Amino acid sequence: MCLGSPQWNKHTDVASQGPALTNVAGKTMARVLIVDDSPTEMYKLTGMLEKHGHEVLKAANGGDGVALARQEKPDAVLMDIVMPGLNGFQATRQLTKDKETEHIPVIIITTKDQETDKVWGTRQGAKDYLTKPVDEETLIATLNKVLAG
Repeated sequence: MCLGSPQWNKHTDVASQGPALTNVAGKTMARVLIVDDSPTEMYKLTGMLEKHGHEVLKAANGGDGVALARQEKPDAVLMDIVMPGLNGFQATRQLTKDKETEHIPVIIITTKDQETDKVWGTRQGAKDYLTKPVDEETLIATLNKVLAG
C-alpha cells in the first residue's frame, strides 16, 4: 500500500484526533499489532489483515508486544497466549491496565479452547477471544466489532 495512491484517502479520525486512512469504499483501515511467536500464524494473520487494507505491526513475544503497543499505539492487538517469557494473558493484563494503552482493544487468538481460558482472557481485559485456526471472515468481523467499540 502506498499512501500516495489514489485508492487511499487520508483524513483525521475525530474520535482519536489522529490520522486515519480510508479506502475508496469508505472503510477505515486500522493499524493492528500481531503478537505471536509462530512465524506461520504471523504470516497467515498478516495476509488476512493486509488483504482487507489494514497496516500490520508484529511482535514475536509478549514483552516485545507490550513495548511496541506502548510505542506505536495501534488501533487493536491480536494476542497469542502460549509464548516464551511474558505470556499472552500477562501481556493483555499489562496493556489493559496501563493508562497509555487501556483504550487499545485486545483480541486473544490462541489454540487454547477451554472455557476457563476464555473466561480468564476476558478477566485480563481482552475484548474478544478466538480459537485457532481462525477463518478470515471471523477475524475481520471480530476486528471490525472491537474497533467500532
